[in-house]
Amino acid sequence: MEQRLVFDGLQISNWDRPTLEEARSGGVHGLHATCAVWEGTQDTIRNISDWYSLERENSDIVTLVRSASDIREAAKSNKLAVLLGFQNSSPFEQDYTLVEVFHRLGVRVSQLTYNIQNHLGGACYEPHDSGLTRFGTRIIEEMNRVGMLVDLSHVGDKTSLDAVAASSAPVAITHANPRWFAETPRNKSDELIKTVTERGGVIGVCFYPNVIGGKDATLESFCQMVVKLVDQVGSEHVAIGSDAARNWPSSYVEHLRDGRWKPREPAEWPQWPDWFSSPKDFPRVFEGLSDAGLSDEVIKGIAGENWLRLFEQVFNPGLKSLVLK
Repeated sequence: MEQRLVFDGLQISNWDRPTLEEARSGGVHGLHATCAVWEGTQDTIRNISDWYSLERENSDIVTLVRSASDIREAAKSNKLAVLLGFQNSSPFEQDYTLVEVFHRLGVRVSQLTYNIQNHLGGACYEPHDSGLTRFGTRIIEEMNRVGMLVDLSHVGDKTSLDAVAASSAPVAITHANPRWFAETPRNKSDELIKTVTERGGVIGVCFYPNVIGGKDATLESFCQMVVKLVDQVGSEHVAIGSDAARNWPSSYVEHLRDGRWKPREPAEWPQWPDWFSSPKDFPRVFEGLSDAGLSDEVIKGIAGENWLRLFEQVFNPGLKSLVLK
């Protein structure tokens, strides 16, 4: 069988050479790496410069990429392809022109919100979702113009639906699951999943314990969820976004949850299921999808090709639109 290209739609690890090698050990050819969550412009630039240094010091195993073709070339060279992205729009502060600046620095994906309301719109944990703001609409227009993917993973339902309507390009949910699989605000309603995928977007099914029902969720139940989702929206709209978070102390999960918008509360990383303790377990997931009845061709799309097809379209805004009307 032809080797499948594996691209993980989201990892948020504390990167060093062993962590890069761990991802490669699971057969991962590329991944979308978070380089900002709560950071403003200056701190985000510093994070990106750290990635440049990491790439330079480990150029034999990793390369920063900006396109689908870059990902394919990296795979041929046996290097891990890293696509930089944000889990929040905070790096743009209140200046739409920074979208292009960060695009030129290599950023290709940005979530609109991260868990709380911001200048762009509402988030998944807000009790009231305000919807997309005027500034949010402007940011999406600019992301569409330069070729940056809109990510709705931690965004509220109303703001997400508004964002799909406002975007001239397909959007993504890089790391979440259907709400019917695990009831949590971080997961997505049928209405939103249908709207995203009918417009050509992709949902990356996620292994993070909080969105699968906890560490006791079985691989079999997860794979049956993927089968049902494939039936629901079409196999070309389903991919993987593991949300792997490796090499961090507990203090970092406190930072992720609380930022500086509220006093920090003690927190520990949730326990992961035994079938995905780290990216080295990707082969086990693909074996589970096969055992659940998905064909090699469908698994090939879920493993990476569906992401690359979306990237080819969104990162090249001059191409003829393939958005489904």
